[in-house]
Amino acid sequence: MAIVGAGPAGLAAAVAAAGLGLRVVVLDAGERPGGQFYRQPAAGLGAARPEALHHAWPDFATREAALRAHESAGRITYLPLHHVWTVVPGRGRGRETPWTLHAIGGADLAVTVHAEAVLLATGAYERQLPFPGWTLPGVVGAGGAQAMLKAGLVLPGKRVVVAGSGPLLLAVAGSLAAAGAAVPAVVEAGAYTAYAARTPALLRNPGKLAEAAVHGAALARHHVRLLTRHAVTEAHGTDRVEAVTVARLDRDWRPLPGTARRIPCDALAVGHGLVPQLELATGLGCATRRGPDGTVALHLDAEQRTSVPGIWSAGETGGIGGARLALVEGELAAHSIAQALRRRPTRTPAATAETPATQSPLATESAQSPLATPSPRLLRTRARLRAFADAMAAAHRPGPGWTDWLRDDAVVCRCEEVPAGRIREAAGELGARDARTVKLLTRAGMGWCQGRMCGPAVAALAGEAPAPDRRPLSCPVPLRLLAELPPDAG
Repeated sequence: MAIVGAGPAGLAAAVAAAGLGLRVVVLDAGERPGGQFYRQPAAGLGAARPEALHHAWPDFATREAALRAHESAGRITYLPLHHVWTVVPGRGRGRETPWTLHAIGGADLAVTVHAEAVLLATGAYERQLPFPGWTLPGVVGAGGAQAMLKAGLVLPGKRVVVAGSGPLLLAVAGSLAAAGAAVPAVVEAGAYTAYAARTPALLRNPGKLAEAAVHGAALARHHVRLLTRHAVTEAHGTDRVEAVTVARLDRDWRPLPGTARRIPCDALAVGHGLVPQLELATGLGCATRRGPDGTVALHLDAEQRTSVPGIWSAGETGGIGGARLALVEGELAAHSIAQALRRRPTRTPAATAETPATQSPLATESAQSPLATPSPRLLRTRARLRAFADAMAAAHRPGPGWTDWLRDDAVVCRCEEVPAGRIREAAGELGARDARTVKLLTRAGMGWCQGRMCGPAVAALAGEAPAPDRRPLSCPVPLRLLAELPPDAG
């Protein structure tokens, strides 16, 4: 089997699958396993205790050790710094294999992997809702600020306002404050009272409540003020951000007149949750669903199967739920794949990896252990954690009135420098009825990020919900590599 991504879901799946007798290829865009959640300082920084930057570190450490052991034994081939740009039906080594994965390795090296089963564990990226001044230096994503701290041991500034919506804000503020930054406020656009409608899900997850209490205690210890139903509606500065305007919001996230105040700062960490990264899955035609937070996620069955036979998915691609849920879903997917391959009438390699220099079989065994059947405990845990994730998503879903803080001159598409006024003109006077038409009329979403940053905002201004990303290539690919593909490459 082949796994795309070595974050919590992919890592858990790889270790579980290898333990069940499968041989696995893991292709990961990162330099080390762990994904964004377990991002670690570069080796050259000499961090003595990287675990101090994380909670639930043992969950990662035990699985990383198992990954290395399986790698040494030849059961797992781990390929870091490999970007998978497409997955297609294909053939490998003269035998028919259901799937071919094309990736870019180091120095733009073309890498091809053939597999009987594929697990997509591609994670997510931050959702940004633009506001005047969000392009100023010193304005960073909330997750980006945490990544700077975890990977580079640096702070985005000395006085950092943390803003947006979602539980990530509490973790980011606590980490920044513990590392020495002054955090004058956490500005949360949602209201924690919204969790009351999902009380049963909360009571079934006492560990999550305890985690929230730990974050709350950290904020109190560092004298961080928590402002709920508030948002940063503008950032001010010349060469970099110098202050932010914070306003109280109504239930639909519209700023209330007369409530604005300024907070001096030299950095702003802002984010409104996460968006599942689905390009590979939607390129294959996998069915999607609308999540409680308004984002598009994959439609998965009880064993993490997508609507496309032979393709599984785990982690944030099925809906944002956090690292613990991703670990459980990764294990479930591994059991399901092992069971599916065990039922195959013939024995063929589960995966092979090819580069221009090497071609080596990575699997000649199928899982025979009865443990390939997903355990009821895993299923119950997944259901419990997913219920909490849905409650969390619903509580922090952006309200429709947030576009009221966007002046017409505020930039929405950073790459192409398209202001809100031009998008409103396209959707109004020019008659554009969807984000795609707005894109054609204004170039919003045609830049380097391909709409990942501005897509939700453009869709909101066009009056529609964000649509699933459908891209033939999930990342930039040199034309040379495309030209070198054989005619039957899929």
